Amino acid sequence: MAEEIEPIMLKYLAQVAGFAPAQAHAYLVSYRKIGLIEQDEETGHYRRGRFALDLGVTSMRTTDPMSLANDAVAELADRTALHVALVVWGSFGPTVVTESGSQLNMNTRPGTVYSMSGTASGRVFSAFLPEATVEATINLEKREKTDSGRVGVHRFMSRKELDHIREVGYATVVVPPVPGISAYAAPVFDHAGQMVMAITIIGQDHYLEGRAEEGFIPALIEAAGDLSSELGYVPAH
Repeated sequence: MAEEIEPIMLKYLAQVAGFAPAQAHAYLVSYRKIGLIEQDEETGHYRRGRFALDLGVTSMRTTDPMSLANDAVAELADRTALHVALVVWGSFGPTVVTESGSQLNMNTRPGTVYSMSGTASGRVFSAFLPEATVEATINLEKREKTDSGRVGVHRFMSRKELDHIREVGYATVVVPPVPGISAYAAPVFDHAGQMVMAITIIGQDHYLEGRAEEGFIPALIEAAGDLSSELGYVPAH
């Protein structure tokens, strides 16, 4: 479930907008008149108004999430010169739907299903999906034959590891499915605060080495965050 957005103080709104509180208040008065915002009578704090909510619903109804996601993947691939995959939640778990960028020597394609614990994409889903869903999918994975076609080998994940993924906002693996190739995945959320897909960057170790922490991972997190915003996600303050 999405967390309810708490009313916001005038001082905070003014700071974010770069205005003096008195100047920000003048704008808020105008926005309140047309229904973009509402003011809590008890605290004086502000929240989104009915008109703003209606605009958001209209936008969501007319937005094609996959089109936005495909654009984000292509742009990130161009920006980083990495292989970028869009991974959604399918019937058997994390499933590749789109790939863009350099073609690496990997046995993956649209429709490929990733391991929940043995891949970056799977681990980020494991951290952000409901626990019951994760457990059920991992149990299914454990029962599969070795030639099932799922990429990655199941590995134990501790709560500490999952908490760390949530804290930093991305996942990777210590032992990647393909030697010499590493991957990092970040979550994408929808307007209800649910994780709906992952963006995963994949590259050869020699290309990623020394550039992942300072360049590629921030670019990945930024792309996933921007796509989440386009899908209507508003993070809790």
